Amino acid sequence: MPGVSCKFLAVAGACLLLAGCAQTGPPLPPSLELPRPPADLRATRKGNTVTLVWSEPIRTTDRQSVRYLGPTQICRAFAADVAACGTPIGEVAAQPASGSATPASRTFVDTLPAALLEQNAAADITYAVEVLNRDRRGAGISNRVAIAAVPTLPPPADFHAELTGSGVVFTWTGRDDQPPAGVQFRYRIYRRDGTGKETLAAEVPSGAISPLHAEDSGFEWEKTYRYRLTSVSIVARPGGDAQVEGDDTAAIEIVAHDVFPPAVPSGLQAVYSGEGQKPFIDLIWAPVTDADLAGYNVYRHEANVAPIRINSEPVKTPSYRDAAVTAGRSYVYAVSAVDVRGNESARSEEAGESAP
Repeated sequence: MPGVSCKFLAVAGACLLLAGCAQTGPPLPPSLELPRPPADLRATRKGNTVTLVWSEPIRTTDRQSVRYLGPTQICRAFAADVAACGTPIGEVAAQPASGSATPASRTFVDTLPAALLEQNAAADITYAVEVLNRDRRGAGISNRVAIAAVPTLPPPADFHAELTGSGVVFTWTGRDDQPPAGVQFRYRIYRRDGTGKETLAAEVPSGAISPLHAEDSGFEWEKTYRYRLTSVSIVARPGGDAQVEGDDTAAIEIVAHDVFPPAVPSGLQAVYSGEGQKPFIDLIWAPVTDADLAGYNVYRHEANVAPIRINSEPVKTPSYRDAAVTAGRSYVYAVSAVDVRGNESARSEEAGESAP
């Protein structure tokens, strides 16, 4: 009967439809849109300025993509552990969600009051951030980072650098500030070359002696450098010292052009030899120890005659044999030192000898 078949099929289809609906389960609750707390907060301190950097969340706590962000609260406390933000010291304004798979970087700069550091010199400052949603609700604070609360010395106003033959010599006025217990105050001088590479050039303790001095001899001649000085506060800790650098002086540029001759040779002696052989006069002197020494020049003259150089190339050792002597004449000698860039020293004291 055609009517019965159609009715049966309609009932069966309705049953299958109901069965399919029953398999979907209960509907999921809406997302709370709570940004996942950052886990990569980093902090650096220079003088009284602390710079915080972290990655903006791109996922919520229920693993959804972040669609809306509220402000980020900055948390600071003098405690080893921080469970909640408490009273924030500042906020970073809300930013539109980028929708990118790569988290955007966010930054906050905190300036520490000097009085706060003086009162908590032996403590650590703990920082954290909490990213809120557009309803100002958050899922908790980020990882915690600690910065030593030790005070630092201000940069000297009279930092001076001068190029000499032995190196770059620095002078400045020191301070006699007494550091807190367990803290050392020192000064560091950094050298930056033309490539941007920076090297520690010198380090000296602070103190009441003024002016303070330091020297850098580790540079290369014929290059340009920039020097800066900063104080550093070193805190003794059981697990290792903590160090905080202060603010920098203005940078000083030094062009390391070598116009400085080596030291003047000394101790010149002249001795005649020649009986039974071709006559000659041997010269010896004390060696010059300059690192860039290329050799020596030897000068000779007779009475009332101007000295002339008698070597064609720099003499490599502190000795020379003059075989161009004539019997019956007297000679006067002097030597100078010359460096690899052609700078020549003054001549030594003279030494005379006769050829019988």
